Amino acid sequence: MTQTMTLDEKLAISMKACALYNAGDEEGFSRVIRTAPMPPYLAAVAKKTMGADFLIKGGYNLSEAEAEFGHDWLSK
Repeated sequence: MTQTMTLDEKLAISMKACALYNAGDEEGFSRVIRTAPMPPYLAAVAKKTMGADFLIKGGYNLSEAEAEFGHDWLSK
């Protein structure tokens, strides 16, 4: 079972990512922001518009989408 990330944990990731971006480290920003779970509705839109491979290869945290849609939602 996947543990849900708290709002405080999500905010901490966002703050760290923003600090990296503001420091000019766009690669670090991208790497850190992908550790926060993508909201299920955004994951569904990304799958529909850009494809499952985009999400898989992008290394996004899809734990909330998997919890809502099922572990095999990307292959459906």
